[in-house]
Amino acid sequence: MAQGLTLRTVSSLADVAPDGWNACAAQQDAAFNPFQSYEFLKALEDSACVGGRSGWRPNHLMLEGPDGDIRGVAPAYLKSHSQGEYVFDHGWAEALQRAGGQYYPKLQIAVPFTPVPGRRFLVRGGDSAIDAERVLAAGAIEVAQRLGVSSMHATFVSEGEWDRLGQRGYLQRTDQQYHWSNPGYASFDDFLAQLSSRKRKTIRKERETALSNGLTVRRIPGREIREADWDAFFEFYMDTGSRKWGRPYLTRAFFSRLSATL
Repeated sequence: MAQGLTLRTVSSLADVAPDGWNACAAQQDAAFNPFQSYEFLKALEDSACVGGRSGWRPNHLMLEGPDGDIRGVAPAYLKSHSQGEYVFDHGWAEALQRAGGQYYPKLQIAVPFTPVPGRRFLVRGGDSAIDAERVLAAGAIEVAQRLGVSSMHATFVSEGEWDRLGQRGYLQRTDQQYHWSNPGYASFDDFLAQLSSRKRKTIRKERETALSNGLTVRRIPGREIREADWDAFFEFYMDTGSRKWGRPYLTRAFFSRLSATL
């Protein structure tokens, strides 16, 4: 491995130093992304959302320097299906099966159950960051080849990573998401003012209807969220997921674990 770096895989984040992972996950000149943090990903493991029979077997990549310090990491999983990724590659799996091949298992570099764009090849900042990312990306291909899997995927990567991975020989995919952004609204009325009169009236009517039964809305800091609140939240989560797109992925224990650690 170049520059005295060593790439190895770990089957559990329990084998990784939290500070080392988060030092790589920290984004320079950008807001904190909780979904690539050690605490979020570890909560998924501790609450059995991944691992076991979930079809998401942790196989994280870790890049170490000569002194054993962590220079880069990537959340990676051996997948036995394509559920929970929000990228639909079932057509690829069916085509390979018809051709006599086996699509699963595959190596997936991703944040499970979370279609939020962000960095996936996490490296420490500094002058050597791009070099470390290059080594980590090349190492991911070597790991996939050593495991004998059909393919390796990195999903919902940042735009910069997408460009650089394409230059390094990765096949680039494009998809579409809709994002709402706040250009500096000082109030909700400022937002409504940008809409047509018909849409303003519709939204105001919907809000009036929602509050007509005496409902109130308040914001609770994380440290004040009680287990009873999480019980209610989980009930809503299960109901919404079951009615919309099938089986919800997160367990009740996940939310308590996340509340305690993040």
